Amino acid sequence: MLMSKRIWSIRRILLTALVVSMTLLSSISVAIISHQAINSYQTLASSEIKYWANIVSNESQDYIQNAARQALKDNLSISEQIPNLSYLHLYRVNPETEALELFYSYKRNERRSAIPEKSQEVDKLLTPKINANDLEYMQAIEVDGSTIGYVYIQSNTEYLNALSTQLIMISVVVVVVMIIIAILLALRLERVLTAPFPTLTNIMQVTARQKNFQEQCPDMPYLEADMLARNINILFSRVEKHISQLDAAEQQSIEHSQELEDKINQRTVALKESNQELLSTLEKLHQFQGQLVESEKMASLGDMVAGVAHEVNTPIGLGVTASTLLADRLAEIKRAFEDKTLKSSQLKKFLHDGSENIAIIYRNLNRAADLISSFKQVAVDQSSEEVRSFDVKELFNEVFITLGPKLHSLPYVIDIDCPDNLTIASKPGPINQIVINLIMNSIIHGFDGRDEGRISISVMQLGNQLNMQFSDDGVGVNESIKNKVFEPFTTTKRGEGGSGLGLHLVYNLVTQALGGTITLTSEVGHGVNIEINFPID
Repeated sequence: MLMSKRIWSIRRILLTALVVSMTLLSSISVAIISHQAINSYQTLASSEIKYWANIVSNESQDYIQNAARQALKDNLSISEQIPNLSYLHLYRVNPETEALELFYSYKRNERRSAIPEKSQEVDKLLTPKINANDLEYMQAIEVDGSTIGYVYIQSNTEYLNALSTQLIMISVVVVVVMIIIAILLALRLERVLTAPFPTLTNIMQVTARQKNFQEQCPDMPYLEADMLARNINILFSRVEKHISQLDAAEQQSIEHSQELEDKINQRTVALKESNQELLSTLEKLHQFQGQLVESEKMASLGDMVAGVAHEVNTPIGLGVTASTLLADRLAEIKRAFEDKTLKSSQLKKFLHDGSENIAIIYRNLNRAADLISSFKQVAVDQSSEEVRSFDVKELFNEVFITLGPKLHSLPYVIDIDCPDNLTIASKPGPINQIVINLIMNSIIHGFDGRDEGRISISVMQLGNQLNMQFSDDGVGVNESIKNKVFEPFTTTKRGEGGSGLGLHLVYNLVTQALGGTITLTSEVGHGVNIEINFPID
C-alpha cells in the first residue's frame, strides 16, 4: 500500500523553526544564567559559613585551651547571631590521648533532633559541603601553630532552594514570552512570504482546467516568487508548443496505425493458414510416431517369434526323428511276431531302444512346451497392460527363455540379482518389454564390435516402489546425445537399421504405463547405468 506524502506549509515550517530556535536559545540562556546564579549563591553561602566559623574559633579558643566548659556555655553568645544556623559543635583535642572529644553543642531549633558527633568526618568537612537541605563546615582552632580543637557549623540551605525555584519560574516565564514572540514573528513572515502563491496557484488551476497555456503569470513582489512566475510562463510556452507537436504526431500515428492494421490483418490471415498447415502436419507426425512405436513393439515381438520358432524346431525335429525310428522298430517286431521268428534278444533290444526313444520324445516335447508356454505368457503380457500379481524373478526367467535363441550364440553374460518370492501387483507387459528393449539396446549399441560384455540387472523393493538397476560395461553414451537419448529417433545406427525408438519406447512405458521415473548415467568407455523406479502394490 502506498504511503501518502506529508506536505508541509511555509507557515508550519516558519512557525516550527522559529519556535524551536527561540525555545532552544532561551532555554540555553536561562539554564546558563540559572546555573551561574546558583553557583554564586552557593559560593556566597560557603564564604559566609567560613566567616562565622572563624569568629567562633577566635572567641572559643581561650575556653577550649583552659578546658573551661561551663564558662564557654555561659559566655558564648555568637550562636544566636549566625543566620540560618542549625547546629554548632566545638571539639577539643585531649592533650593526653590526642583524641577529639565534644566540648560544646548547640542547636537553634529545639524541635530538631540531635546529630551525631562529627569527629570522624574532619577530613571530609574541612571544605564546605552542601547537601540536600543543609551546609556543613568544620574549621580547626589553632593556637601558636598547634590545633587544639575544631569548630563544626551546620546551616540551613532552604533559602537557596527557594532562590532556585524562583529562578526556574522566571526562566519558564521568559521561555513562554519568547515562544509567543516567535509565533507572532512567524505569522508575520508567513503573510509576507506566501502572498504571491495564491495568485500563482489560481493561474495554474485555471490553466489546467481550461487547457489554455497562453495564460501568463504577472510580476511578483520579491525575487524568488518572480523567478518562479517566469519559469511557469516558460513552462506554459513549452507545453503549448509540445501540444502542437503532439497533435501533429497523433495525426501521423493514426495514419500509420491504419496502415499497420491493414498489414497485420493480411499477415494474420496468412499466419492462420500456416498454423492450420502446421497443425495438420503435426497431427500426421504424431500418428506416424505412434505407428512407428507400435511397429517397434511388433518388430521386437516378431524377432522373438522367429527366435522361438527356430528354438522350438530343434526339439520337435528330434521328437519326430525319435518317433519315426520307434515306428520302424515296431514294424520290424510286428513282422517277426507274425512270421514267428521273434527272438527274445530281438524283443529285449526293441524294449531298450523303445524306452530310449520315448524318453527322447518326452524330453523334447517338454522342452518345446516350455518354450511355447514362456513365449505365450510373454506375448500375452506384451499385448496387455492389465494389472496382475506375479513373481518378478519368474517374469525375468520367462523373458530370458524367449530371448534364449538370440542370446545363446552371443558371447555376452547376463547377471540377474532378484530376491526369491518377490511377488508384486503391477503390469507385467510393460516390464518385460522394458527388459527386452534394454538388453537388445546393450547388445546392438553397447557391445557393438566387442567379443565380450556383461549385463547386470538388480531388482529390489523400496517401500511401495520397485527399484531396477540396469547396467552394462559397453562403450557408453556420447555426451552429445546423452541428454536426448530418450527422445524419439535418437540413434547412433542411423542408416544401419537403427530406428531410434527403442529407448523412447522404454521411456514411454516407464513414465506412462507404469507411472514411474527413469534416469540414465554414462561415461564414454565405461558403459551405462539406467535406474528405474515405479509404484507397486
